[in-house]
Amino acid sequence: MKNDDDVESPLLAAAADADHHDVDNSHPAAGSSFALACAVAASLTSIIYGYNRGVMSGAQKFVQLDLGVSDAEIEVLIGATSIYSLVGSLAAGGAGDRAGRRRTIALSAAMFLAGSAATAAASGYAALMAGQLVAGVACGFGLVVAPVYIAEIAPPSSRGFLASIPEIAGNSGILLSYIADFALAGLPMSLNWRLMIGIGAVPPLFLAAAALLAMPETPRWLVLHGHHDDARQVLVRTTGGDAALAERRLQEIVSSVKESATKQQLSSAAAAGGGGASTGVWRDILVRPTPAVRRVLFAILGLQFFQQASGVAAMVLYAPRVFNHVGVTSERAVLGATVLLGATKTASIVVPLFLADRLGRRPMLLSSAGGMAVSLLVLGFSLRVSSSSGSGSEWWAAATSVAAAAAFMATFSLGFGPVIWMYGSEILPLRLRAQGTGIGTAANRVMSAAVGMSFISLYEAAGMAGTFYLFAACSAAAWVFVYACLPETKGRSLEEMEALFDAAHPSSPPPAS
Repeated sequence: MKNDDDVESPLLAAAADADHHDVDNSHPAAGSSFALACAVAASLTSIIYGYNRGVMSGAQKFVQLDLGVSDAEIEVLIGATSIYSLVGSLAAGGAGDRAGRRRTIALSAAMFLAGSAATAAASGYAALMAGQLVAGVACGFGLVVAPVYIAEIAPPSSRGFLASIPEIAGNSGILLSYIADFALAGLPMSLNWRLMIGIGAVPPLFLAAAALLAMPETPRWLVLHGHHDDARQVLVRTTGGDAALAERRLQEIVSSVKESATKQQLSSAAAAGGGGASTGVWRDILVRPTPAVRRVLFAILGLQFFQQASGVAAMVLYAPRVFNHVGVTSERAVLGATVLLGATKTASIVVPLFLADRLGRRPMLLSSAGGMAVSLLVLGFSLRVSSSSGSGSEWWAAATSVAAAAAFMATFSLGFGPVIWMYGSEILPLRLRAQGTGIGTAANRVMSAAVGMSFISLYEAAGMAGTFYLFAACSAAAWVFVYACLPETKGRSLEEMEALFDAAHPSSPPPAS
């Protein structure tokens, strides 16, 4: 077997021989442990993304005072990060297909490091925008490649568990950013926000080392590029040394790749001028999709749209403004309430980790959307009471607003936070997975940018309460979308998904375990 660093990490090669002799086939949990370690390493991208996303919530006030940045400029700066990540998400699919999932993760880490450092050192608005440009592109790369990597390396029985880890990591990053904002707010103004943002440059160093030294390439990418022996070696590790099971899964992947290659050749032959494999992938997704691929893409775009239409970006980025509006004026009280939101969101995200493979994706999404709609209605009501009542009821409205905001974060984390990424990464056919995930992430970034760049203007025009009533309506619509349009995917292998979404087999039952 070749030992090629382009397709396999150095540490994997060293460990593989030991596994061949030492792994007891009676202990398949060893494979899950290996897949878990890989998922945790890949999820460092999400910790960095979450920190980068959340840190501006508390830092923006100090940036404005130190650099003389206006509300309108802050709104554009924060929203533009999502536009930049749109660019990254569209580029990440092609990069992941060409260079590999592992190398793309390392590239994302390098860009995170450069972007965070440049933003922290900024001396003016233009420099802030440049730093956020680099960090935003890195966000797009990370949002695409980490879910794809985990979906492709995880065993089917634990894919839901492992695919939830990036969302937990992202929420942990947001919480860490809130804690950093709270802890550093008392430092001199020219220093505090720079440290808040600059801390985000540290984790990418560990991520780059993990990606280059410890993480293997995914077996599906290896098969797609003809490295069958390397794919078998990774599959043996993810099955706990069960060579027969690894061989069976390898043959399933090989068959899926051959079928995809046949479809690509037919598609390329039908199109004038050819255009190569990459062009064929985009053609099969956007120009001439099969009914199954069209339904998959509709499901992914719908989930990504509704996730951001619920207003989660507004809560993550502008929570201090919401609490100020309801009468919480103390700076430490505002930042403390924001930390509470981050802690609630992070704690709640653990629930799907254990239940997604038991209850299924649909029940988690339906429960999440319903809870989001109710909590946003309560939040809107408390904001309206606060704006129309005397000071005697402000304490009640403030407490209700904080509780409703925390409930929204909790119910969001039960489904629409982690499960949509899990669902989207597992239902795409192998050959379309990277670019298809990129399209879904791009839609997510567009909606996130729309919310982030319009929230201040929206609540000034429609009122804070009216804005959250609008978000509640979008969450209710999300419940209807999930109920009417999404089949259950629990327990299915990645190679079975296209048949599940085929219009001729919309309700075929999952295989027996």
